[in-house]
Amino acid sequence: VQLQASGGGLVQAGGSLRLSCAASGSIFRSYQMSWHRQAPGKQRELVAVITSGGSTNYADYVKGRFIISRDNAKNTVYLQMNSLTPEDTAVYYCNAGPFYGSWDRNYWGQGTLVTVSS
Repeated sequence: VQLQASGGGLVQAGGSLRLSCAASGSIFRSYQMSWHRQAPGKQRELVAVITSGGSTNYADYVKGRFIISRDNAKNTVYLQMNSLTPEDTAVYYCNAGPFYGSWDRNYWGQGTLVTVSS
């Protein structure tokens, strides 16, 4: 499985961005999909998850601002990010695979940089 993330960039605080992650392979619809992020000097952290059944879960620090969704016909998962703050600045990674919680057992994308200016 190959994952190609895109959509990162520079945005002002309060703005929005939508990240996309396109996956290869025909079993995308059976995978748990998630977004993670890693800020400079910090550990990578979970941002949001969408299961193969469409259930979603969010980290408290993005709840109410970010929305994760998936389009199985396009093998793509999205992360709509609203009301961005400088604390959201990080490299965002998508993750795909059968394991929920054991993210390192799944596949990782290459990451896309999001920079939020104050």
